[in-house]
Amino acid sequence: MGCDNIKRTVLSPTKTRRLLLSFLCILPLCLLNGWPRGFMAWTAINPSAFRDWSSSRNVTILLWYWPYGRSFSLKGDVCWDLYRIPRCRLVDQRSLFPSADVVVFHNTELVLGRQKLPVDLPRPQGQRWAWMSLEAPVNNGNLCKYANIFNMTITFRRDADITVPYGELLPKEAEGHLVEDIPANKSFLACWVVSNYRSHQKRSKVYKELIATVPVKVYGRYTKKRLPSSALLPTISRCYFYLAFENTVAKDYITEKLWRNAYQSDAVPVVLGPPLGDYKAVAPPNSFIHVNEFASVKDLGKYLQELAGDKERYSKYFTWKHEWKVKLYTDWRERLCKICSQYNSLPQEKVYSDLEAWVN
Repeated sequence: MGCDNIKRTVLSPTKTRRLLLSFLCILPLCLLNGWPRGFMAWTAINPSAFRDWSSSRNVTILLWYWPYGRSFSLKGDVCWDLYRIPRCRLVDQRSLFPSADVVVFHNTELVLGRQKLPVDLPRPQGQRWAWMSLEAPVNNGNLCKYANIFNMTITFRRDADITVPYGELLPKEAEGHLVEDIPANKSFLACWVVSNYRSHQKRSKVYKELIATVPVKVYGRYTKKRLPSSALLPTISRCYFYLAFENTVAKDYITEKLWRNAYQSDAVPVVLGPPLGDYKAVAPPNSFIHVNEFASVKDLGKYLQELAGDKERYSKYFTWKHEWKVKLYTDWRERLCKICSQYNSLPQEKVYSDLEAWVN
């Protein structure tokens, strides 16, 4: 039967007032003695009925094992005190497993065998298990055994349930559009900091081709010219360009090589990693040079030489600093607190039936 054919009953004003009065009389009894069983059953079937209530309660996030064995203090209301994220409780005591809303497992410890999934424990109804990794897919190990286990992903990927990038842009507050002067002590054309050099990697092959055209100053464990953290940015600032080459080419894998090493040292980043579109989605326009924009590495080298000799063109790579600033993510607590800010908007029944396929 269509909606237009339904017979409608119109109540008189007197009957309406009587019904309203009856409801107001019954309401206090319901509040004192509990809602009728039928009402509770209806809200169980319709969780959206209590959405406003659930969004006001604390969400408990249990970290099963601290990443790389380095723990942080969880005293006090960490998420609110540090990041102004309300109603979020971070814990690392496994005894709280039965009451946790989300249990987070960092993949590196799973790969190394330092932690195991508590599959022998009865899993509370509604509890979500989160898989977390900031590593490139090639370093995540065999994920086939985790089919139909995890409900949530926490990675640098923009399509993850919780996206935790290495860095991001934040709008600057009104500062009269002042921008720091670009360091005048540029003494090298390009520099690169690398520790784990592997000749088969794409970045190594590009580097070999590039030094045939232009000079590149190399630091890091690879050349035994290690830089202490205090000297990293000052050293890079003396270079016109920084080779922000990722060790792996993977979707959205853009690390501190761009956000910290290049942007915070005032060197123009020459990037190698995911496709150009991935960089454009997160980085300011005209703030970086992508290797893929050139027909050859030789052409890239020539462009760098020309740009370094043209002060006006070079300075345009820093105009983004008028409106934007870089925020780095380094604290695992901030990444975990972010779960709470998105908790109520995440799908409740999601399960990754093939985590391996999604990651790769």
